[in-house]
This record gives sequence, C-alpha cells and structure tokens, in this order.
Amino acid sequence: MGALTVIRPGMLTTVQDLGRWGYQSSGVPVAGPMDLYSHRRANRLVGNDDSVPALEVTLIGPELQADDDVVCAVAGARFSVSVGGALAPPDAPFVAPAGHRIRFGHRAAGARATLAVRGGFALPETFGSRATSLVSGMGPFGGRALTTGDVLPIGKVRQTNTRAVGPPLALPAGGTAVRVMLGPHEAMFTSAARDALFGSRFTVTPSSNRMGYRLDGPPLERVGPNEILSDATPIGSLQVPASGLPILLMADRQTTGGYPKIGTVITADLPLAGQLAPGDWVEFTRCTRAAAVEALRLLERRLAGSS
Repeated sequence: MGALTVIRPGMLTTVQDLGRWGYQSSGVPVAGPMDLYSHRRANRLVGNDDSVPALEVTLIGPELQADDDVVCAVAGARFSVSVGGALAPPDAPFVAPAGHRIRFGHRAAGARATLAVRGGFALPETFGSRATSLVSGMGPFGGRALTTGDVLPIGKVRQTNTRAVGPPLALPAGGTAVRVMLGPHEAMFTSAARDALFGSRFTVTPSSNRMGYRLDGPPLERVGPNEILSDATPIGSLQVPASGLPILLMADRQTTGGYPKIGTVITADLPLAGQLAPGDWVEFTRCTRAAAVEALRLLERRLAGSS
C-alpha cells in the first residue's frame, strides 16, 4: 500500500474528501474541497471514486516522498510538478516510484490543486469523513494542515474505475465572473445595492481564507437592521456585515450566521470561485433557478466527458 511522507508542506496543504455532510444542525462544519470539480477529476484520473480523500494544495505546493510505487494525478491549479527531477504530465496519471520525491514548483494559474493517489489516504474518519476542517479542528492530523514529517498511508486498491474523464476546469485569469441567485434576504437591501452587486467588480482581499473571501468593492446598502436571527449558511452565500462589504462563504464556512445574505453563487460556478486567490477580481451576474440547475447538469456532463 505504501505511504507519502511530507518533506516540505507548502503554504497550506490539507487532506480533503467530499465533506462532512449531515451534521450542520449540530454545529459541525462541512469542509471539503474548495474546487469540487478538480477534486473529483483528479480522483477519476487515478481510478478512484469521487469520495476518496486527496490533498488540496494552496498557492505554494509541497514536496512529498513515496516509499513505494504510487499512481498520482494533479488537477486544478496549474503547477509545475516533477517526480525525481523529471516533469510529470499535466492532467494525466503518472507514477512516483519508490524513493522518489514529488515536488510542486511554479504556479502558473489558479489557486488550488488536488493531488490524488490511487487508493486514497487511509486515515481515520471523523463523523464519517476525512475532510480537514481548519476552523473546527476536525479531521486527519487533528484537523490541521500538513507539516514536515507527516506520513500519509495509502489505502488498498480494491477496484480501479475506468470512467471517461472530462477536460480540466477553465481557470480564472486574474479573476472571473460567477452567477448568483438572489436571496434569501435580498429584500433587506436597497435597489442600489442590488445594482452594485451585479454591476461592479470586487477584489478578493488578503484576509480571505477557506472559510470565506472578504471582498473589497462598493458597499451594499441595507434597509432595516444590520443583523438577523442566525440561520443556515450554504456554501456560496454572500453575507453582508455592517460594513456593507460582502463575504463569499466557502468550504470551511460556519454552519450558521447572523448577517443577511443578498445572494448565493450557484453550485456550478463554485469550482471557479475556489480557484480565486487574494488580489483576484470577481464579478457577479444574475441567474435564475432554472438556469442554475441546467448549468449544474452541463458541468456534470463535462466532468464525465460527455459534452
């Protein structure tokens, strides 16, 4: 089965699976990948199920050593990846032989890559998931990011899936537009605020993280109180605190929040949002429920290589 040992952890490298679903009512965050499309795609490239845990690599990648031959694939952000000094093929499976090191070098585009290995990582589950939740300290290695010396045991390969795999995600080039459905609290905002949301460019600030992106741009003016009774916070929610500057909630979001939400980024565009880095811009375009459902259908067909 073998293992990977962390020689150099990079900026922020965590173990993620599809997330810790079903416990939000008890205050347990979901976590999971920031770019779900690339996580699933990397797993499919090595023959895993989508739910198998992989590594999420953020901005500056790690260096890892294999103690046995291991089949790997990297999807998402474009990094220069080498194995034993030779460049690994992008968006395709490759073998890291025993004793060789996998090194992440220059990042050319995007913010987060997924490194999947055939068999996944055989790590303990917490509430049925191996996702790392940094905000709650749940998941492998006590819910923290990887550090030098960590050992990642590789699971046993029971069956290799041989599904078609679609093209890589089209990565943002300095920023991206994403589609938003208004609600659930759009009535708490002025018409000028709605116009500003859909007619302005916002910037991801350096105080952003896996929990959420703090955005700089025109303040969104509210009518009525600044806060509401706490309610659920889906991924992609655009919370607006008293400052009027929106916060785009991401994978490590809290389970509830007391700020009104003017809109929600549609599921099909969340992978794009997950590839944004501090300093990138983001624009929001209005979307209907029917269009959001159709966009998700198209994304699933694309991942399966059928469109």
